[in-house]
Amino acid sequence: MSELKVVTVIQARTGSSRLPRKVLMSICGKPLLIRMIERVQRSELCGKIVVATSTEKEDDTIEEICIKYNLDYYRGSLNDLLDRHYQVGKMFNADAVVKIPSDCPLIDPHVIDKVIKNFIDNYPNYDFVSNLHPASFPDGNDVEIMKMETLKKAHKKAKRKLEREHTTPYIWENSDKFNINNILWSTNQDFSSTHRWTIDYEEDYVFIRTVYEELYPTKPNFSLYDILALLEEKPFIYKINSKYAGKYWYENHLDELNNIDEFKNKIQKEKE
Repeated sequence: MSELKVVTVIQARTGSSRLPRKVLMSICGKPLLIRMIERVQRSELCGKIVVATSTEKEDDTIEEICIKYNLDYYRGSLNDLLDRHYQVGKMFNADAVVKIPSDCPLIDPHVIDKVIKNFIDNYPNYDFVSNLHPASFPDGNDVEIMKMETLKKAHKKAKRKLEREHTTPYIWENSDKFNINNILWSTNQDFSSTHRWTIDYEEDYVFIRTVYEELYPTKPNFSLYDILALLEEKPFIYKINSKYAGKYWYENHLDELNNIDEFKNKIQKEKE
């Protein structure tokens, strides 16, 4: 099914309660968003790449970046990410839509292809394929692909705020309604809870920037295995943001975050 029309949607916005404007932060001289898109573009199966941002004034910068780098983009609802993905799928007449968040600048294009290939090779058997339920790849290699028909059904049926904000929960929480498959890392190890390569905190940015500075100058297409080798060679890099490792770290520490001053003091003591 190589003729299947795949559209990859990268959801991006500048507003973030934890790390505002994180997608604009500089990585080796370019915005983090662009460095990430460069990696997605190395995927052989990702099809057309579209940046989906909001219509908020603060996201004008995202549009300007897309124009500067000649990228397709769509502007829609700030909080209804499900609608953003659905509208992009309709706009580009997609058969299947890939969802990749913009906070994964170390994503490996081979991981992207692994998930999409499973979907294509089994088309039309699977409605939804991802590598997140359960996750096993290092956190920040998040890939989900769904039939346009499946996305349309979710868009019509999903009502809860969670389902609209996070695009796909209605699909993977209703396995009785959809035929779902999950891709595990071939190592049969779960690195998702021990390796954090996504960005929500300042330490995440320092970690990602350091990895790029170490690997990008000599090997721009570095893989997840190159990153793992680097962390083995220089474990101090791994430690930069290791305290946040674990997919649901934030949710599991809400009690601490309710008292933000106390939380900040705790982080400062850990740094000392």
